[in-house]
Amino acid sequence: MLIAVALAVIIIDQGSKFLVRSQMAEMQTIPLIDNIFHLTYVRNPGAAFSLLPNQTPVFIAITLLAAAVAIFFYYRVEREKIWLRLGIALMLGGAVGNLIDRIRFGEVVDFLDFRIWPVFNLADSAIVVGVALICWQLIRQDLRSRGDK
Repeated sequence: MLIAVALAVIIIDQGSKFLVRSQMAEMQTIPLIDNIFHLTYVRNPGAAFSLLPNQTPVFIAITLLAAAVAIFFYYRVEREKIWLRLGIALMLGGAVGNLIDRIRFGEVVDFLDFRIWPVFNLADSAIVVGVALICWQLIRQDLRSRGDK
């Protein structure tokens, strides 16, 4: 499941970013739901919320380390813990999707714009959903081990 989910995330992420790069001008915005949801092409040289701009080598190193840790833990999680394994696979796919951008362009392509939040991409979404699944499963496991079902 790790490879299939991570590859699906990478392919969808990179495909969507290719379409944005090839069909839109930088900073162009297309309202899909006016003042609520737009496609806005921005290039982010930093981390989340454009923090630490132009630290590409640092982000590449951190991502490679995170990917190695994710793979290490994925294969140590029992097969029946599907949601935990899915969370790790989503997180890995999203991290690698953004890593590809950083290696190729030195920055990440973002385009999902809800106007009340910084612009982000599908890889970011996969990371957030993956981390949420991991946290949910770890909290659930902790509650079960205490007997607080």
